[in-house]
Amino acid sequence: MENRATLEVIAPTVEEAIALGVNELGLPEDAFEVEILDPGSRGLFGIGSRQARVRLIVKTKDATESTTPGKQPETSQPSPAGSTLNTEGEPATAPGKDSQSPAEMKPLPDDDITLHVARETVEELLERMKVKATVTVYHGDPDDDQSRTPVNVDINGTDLSILIGRQAETLNALQYISSLIVGKELGHSIPLIIDVENYRKRRQQQIRHLARRMAEQAVKTGRRQVLEPMPANERRIVHIELRDNPQVKTESVGEDPRRKVTIVPR
Repeated sequence: MENRATLEVIAPTVEEAIALGVNELGLPEDAFEVEILDPGSRGLFGIGSRQARVRLIVKTKDATESTTPGKQPETSQPSPAGSTLNTEGEPATAPGKDSQSPAEMKPLPDDDITLHVARETVEELLERMKVKATVTVYHGDPDDDQSRTPVNVDINGTDLSILIGRQAETLNALQYISSLIVGKELGHSIPLIIDVENYRKRRQQQIRHLARRMAEQAVKTGRRQVLEPMPANERRIVHIELRDNPQVKTESVGEDPRRKVTIVPR
């Protein structure tokens, strides 16, 4: 079983670490495998940042020998940016085995970086709030063809009502602050939706049911129906739920925080 030359590189980001490794080895990117040992962390507002660490594994002995003429791959060599060139006696993981996931063998795609930053941001905020909970992040579905794909963050645990607050004021504040931090870390804004113990999902179902019931009442009586005051995100649910109903139209009236949706029969 032949030894395989490897290069470990430390840099501020995964992409920079790989670029440094490519430059050091002098090989095309398809000549080696990439194992992400640590994706690094930008920290919260720059606090607690951690550099990324990757391992580049040369695929073949011939490719290893072509890296630098006159150097033997079996000899450890120093390299820049905190990297160390060494050899590995273990063979590469065979395809289909669980010991090394595909995400560890290649750079994180932009989508995965977005999810990683979102999860890390919310987890750090919860830790500072001394709230113990699990955080799950995933891409949601846009409301229509013109909308950007949102990032959903689900927080689950025991007795997390403190994170919701009266009329979801605390939850909306957490979502707003998290959105600002994630946007700052990524360099661009993203739609971020945070839910606690499925509160938003339950609330959305209630609002959709209410919208349909009040629309039926408007058609039956021929009179406009005025809903309770709602925040903008909840008013939007009503508008979307009834936008394809040919018998009614919806309007928002009043001023925040007392702004309401009115359902008007056509």
